[in-house]
Amino acid sequence: MATVDDLDQVIEQYHKALGEFMKGDPEPVWKFYSHREDVTLANPQGGIAHGWDEVAKRSADVASGRREGEFSSEIVEKYVTPELACVVEMEHGRAKFGASEDETSYTLRATILFRREEGTWKVAHRHADPISTVQSVASYEVE
Repeated sequence: MATVDDLDQVIEQYHKALGEFMKGDPEPVWKFYSHREDVTLANPQGGIAHGWDEVAKRSADVASGRREGEFSSEIVEKYVTPELACVVEMEHGRAKFGASEDETSYTLRATILFRREEGTWKVAHRHADPISTVQSVASYEVE
């Protein structure tokens, strides 16, 4: 059975899997995701993937555009109950994208919701975007 104490180990392993994701391989990350139909992924490419099939497809598409990458993160805050956990972090990535031989670095702010499923912690929702610095209200564009 997953315990509150197990979460730190799961997060560490999840981060290692994100390192593989930055090299173009989404499969190590998949084992951390819920495969239920209510799982969601809101990544920087836009939209929200809903359900395991969409989440797997979206993450595979995103990973396929990266290679030779690295991942690191800083946890800003973590909230944990026996059934749910929320991790807020700043994520730092570096990779070669597409056919480019140039490395690109970026920072994402990310919120990951974990829930206990069948004795282990699984990602039920992930949201990440590139707004990593405070922006003034005047900088907002209305569409």
